[in-house]
Amino acid sequence: MYSFNEGRLLIAWDHFGFGSFRALTERPAIRSAVLVSVQVAVLSSLLATFLGTMAGVALARRPGRWTYWFIGLLLLVSVTPEIVDAVSLLPWLVYLGSDAGLSVFNGGIVRLVVGHSLFSTAVVSYIVRARLVGLDESLEEASGDLYAPPVRTFRRITVPLAMPAVLAGYLLSFTLSLDNTIVSAFVQVSGTTPWPVYVLSALRSGLRPEIAAVSTVMLVLTLLALGLVALVLRRSGDSATDIARTMGGG
Repeated sequence: MYSFNEGRLLIAWDHFGFGSFRALTERPAIRSAVLVSVQVAVLSSLLATFLGTMAGVALARRPGRWTYWFIGLLLLVSVTPEIVDAVSLLPWLVYLGSDAGLSVFNGGIVRLVVGHSLFSTAVVSYIVRARLVGLDESLEEASGDLYAPPVRTFRRITVPLAMPAVLAGYLLSFTLSLDNTIVSAFVQVSGTTPWPVYVLSALRSGLRPEIAAVSTVMLVLTLLALGLVALVLRRSGDSATDIARTMGGG
């Protein structure tokens, strides 16, 4: 509602209008923060989806003693408070960028992508594993019986079977990245301030209606992404019970 407030402050209603939404194109600071958030969300989702897909396939198709340890690691990543992740990441990224000489880790985008992809990788692993555990391996075995190399079997059989879960994992990773505040506040550098951190800094001077307007736009994007996740999982036939069992290490 307050996104349509034409007043100077968010809580002081003046009159109805759409002027607040123009801030996305007219105010460079807001535009930059939104673009950083979207860019980081896209890149971190790609990284998390790649790593999580590889982990999920390995958990489902190559189980062994290592599986329990790896699932325990994923659960640890899932339940660790974000403030702990943030406090741990900051000195580590500084060490990599300064002491280890890996200058790429001095960039704000790279730091944010690494930080945002941690939790998302675990989420994608759960979903992909849940998808493949419920599917028979007969198609992959038949491909091997027909002398298809493992790489071709993976590319033409395994990946298409897991694709609904991969897509759902990517969309979930995207939404998780958009509202990642604590990690972003710790690892960001000047010039790459994401939207949640920009909103926090705006509290000092008073929230303006354009903050609500841009937040409304991002909320709509998040809801659309979650709706697509539900649609993809429903069409793929995965049940909530299977996913919950996988997340519990079953």
